[in-house]
Amino acid sequence: MADKSFNPFAMAQAQFDKVADILNLDTATRDLLRYPMREYHFNIPIRMDDGSFKVFRGFRVQHNDSRGPGKGGIRFHPQETIDTVRALAMWMTWKCAVVDIPLGGSKGGVVCDPHNLSMREQEQICRGWVRQISRDVGPVKDVPAPDVMTNAQHMLWMLDEFEAQHNGKFPGFITGKPVGMGGSLGRTEATGYGVIFTVREALRELGMHPEETTASFQGFGNVSQYAIQLYNQLGGTVICVSCWDQEDQTSYSFRKKDGVNLEELQKISDKFGGIQKNKARDLGYEILPAEAWIEQDVDILVPSAIENQVTAENVTKISKQVKIIAEGANGPTTPEADKIIHERGIFMIPDFLANAGGVTCSYFEQVQSNMNYFWEKDEVLGKLDVKMTAAYLAVSALARKRELYMRDAAYVISVSRVAQACKDRGWV
Repeated sequence: MADKSFNPFAMAQAQFDKVADILNLDTATRDLLRYPMREYHFNIPIRMDDGSFKVFRGFRVQHNDSRGPGKGGIRFHPQETIDTVRALAMWMTWKCAVVDIPLGGSKGGVVCDPHNLSMREQEQICRGWVRQISRDVGPVKDVPAPDVMTNAQHMLWMLDEFEAQHNGKFPGFITGKPVGMGGSLGRTEATGYGVIFTVREALRELGMHPEETTASFQGFGNVSQYAIQLYNQLGGTVICVSCWDQEDQTSYSFRKKDGVNLEELQKISDKFGGIQKNKARDLGYEILPAEAWIEQDVDILVPSAIENQVTAENVTKISKQVKIIAEGANGPTTPEADKIIHERGIFMIPDFLANAGGVTCSYFEQVQSNMNYFWEKDEVLGKLDVKMTAAYLAVSALARKRELYMRDAAYVISVSRVAQACKDRGWV
């Protein structure tokens, strides 16, 4: 698990500082982009099912909106911090810019654990979050979406509360809604599929055939499950996945050397992607320690859980066989580990490029909701493939042209686009 002393916002700023030096940005632009433009902290008082009151802490951070309305998820997590939300908002700015969609970067959160809350209590938190922030978000200001431990039902409660507050119908206020209530077909698959679209292009560039490769995944939530599905369709074999076990309050890795069966694991996992280890053992899976996913002799590693998972302490355990790391999670690799990965010549597909499929499809949903016209699933996934492939090729071309690490190349493209938008608006 992540080191509690780790500060994701300091990491995000360090990544930005490095690219600001490459781009030779002026002081004012650095100062503008290094911090959020605005942030909100608030309390959400809730009457619990037992009649008592409990106060939950909520956040919304808007990092930069020079290229369009803010965009970013709302996560429910017991260890949520404002610095995590700040970092994620900044990464969202770069993510929207690298895939060239007209949105800025935001993020939200509530310090809570949905595992221990009834559906009624979760609904009250959703509605309370919107009541506290409804004047400062909206279809043309800042558009929320699901994130860790939030889902389509949470988004629908939030939409309903926002519409009640503003006395109208505003389906473009929020994305990740149920398909029958203004959501987009393909949204569930989008982030995981987007990861594999970039992996497919990297394999092509490296002269590797998907059907001859193996992979290990950290996490078994929505991103991992759909990434594994598409990777299997391309012919690849996943031999290990790791996930959080709610009963034991710890993580395990589940390995089957001849290939994990996605459908059988889905049948024994909860809605948060937690696999029941006893049932997995009965199905022939080896139950390994949490970090075993990173030690596997595979061609591709896909960290798809939370930030700060590939560190200076465990990066040396990565097998010499590994050729590609595709970051399905946000900020999974610390700068110290990243340096070692770069030195080893492992091909890195950075988080805000690899996992940009989710926000890209969220943008598609926002467009569809605002014009009240909806596309078929094949059209959505086709548009997603085009966007993700174009973004990957642009980053890869710049990396080769300027002999840059892929993460640095992605940052150069993103930061330069945002900096130019700020200059064009006369902000700096």
